[in-house]
Amino acid sequence: MGVGQGAVEMLVNGSGWRGRRVFLTGHTGFKGSWLALWLHRLGAEVTGFALPPPTDPSLFATARIGELVTHVEGDVRDAGAVAEAMAGARPEVVFHLAAQPLVRLSYEEPVETYATNVMGTVHVLEAARRVGAAATVCVTTDKCYENREQIEPYRETDAMGGHDPYSSSKGCAELVVAAYRRSYFADAGLQLASARAGNVIGGGDYALDRLVPDLVRAFERGEAPAIRFLHAVRPWQHVLEALGGYLLLAERLLAGEAELAGAWNFGPADDDARAVSWIVERMRGAWGGGAAEAVGWTGAAPHEAGLLRLDISKARAMLGWSPSLPLADALDWIVAWHKAVAAGEDPRAVTAAQIDAYAARALSGGRG
Repeated sequence: MGVGQGAVEMLVNGSGWRGRRVFLTGHTGFKGSWLALWLHRLGAEVTGFALPPPTDPSLFATARIGELVTHVEGDVRDAGAVAEAMAGARPEVVFHLAAQPLVRLSYEEPVETYATNVMGTVHVLEAARRVGAAATVCVTTDKCYENREQIEPYRETDAMGGHDPYSSSKGCAELVVAAYRRSYFADAGLQLASARAGNVIGGGDYALDRLVPDLVRAFERGEAPAIRFLHAVRPWQHVLEALGGYLLLAERLLAGEAELAGAWNFGPADDDARAVSWIVERMRGAWGGGAAEAVGWTGAAPHEAGLLRLDISKARAMLGWSPSLPLADALDWIVAWHKAVAAGEDPRAVTAAQIDAYAARALSGGRG
């Protein structure tokens, strides 16, 4: 893993996180629940700030994440509530994951999407700078770029944009982060970065209108999944790949490396930017008996990008971060997670086991 080897070791033994005060927005969501559990296992003292879980069931509830963190129910659109919770937590590190994360829902609720993703980010950054959080990582998305359906992967210096309200709101959030970094954080000696992951997948995701959860639901019911954009290409990656990148970045920011306070892509290897049709067939094969063949979507479908890839050369060169879990393996892990839980295993234990397996794999530096 090159220059990042020591940081990866911290993700295994927790030496960089034990006793750290961490403020995590969106901890009741899919990604936030995985990150909250990982931080807990590393010994961090986590305060979570979020609305109730967005789905039922949810990983937050089934893995009993609320038992492991200081759980504060609140809305990032409420500036006063964010400021009060942040002041009470006195965090050294802030991870901002709270968002309205769905493209299709953003078409139906654009005002809520912008209020959450743009002004919610403003509220979190205001609170973080006022409490003097040493390191803040704001999570946006690969869709923040002005997508020209180009073959070349997008780099951190490419223009922000967005066709739909969700993508546009995340491009706006990136502009907010850049302005706050230059206007406030840098002068105060506080480190602020943004992280743009690919299409994150993993066990315990129960969201509607997301490909992998929709496939799992269909396979569990013995139904044929209806797929909207079979030929769309996305940078698919397991949730632990993205979260590992966020944690490594935060560690380096905590060390005061101001040159790392910027925007970062954490995407998959080039050969893991796959078409939806490949994901469907690979998941179906991994699931085995009872997984019905997909059928075409017959309803109306709003615009979504057809081609999207991320350039991760900056993270490789400056952080020593590289993807550790090939997409085929990631899909196997998802199937294994859901089948284990369906068989009665404890979701927290299943999730923790995959965190440990991923950390060990990342430490060995391999995609083998």
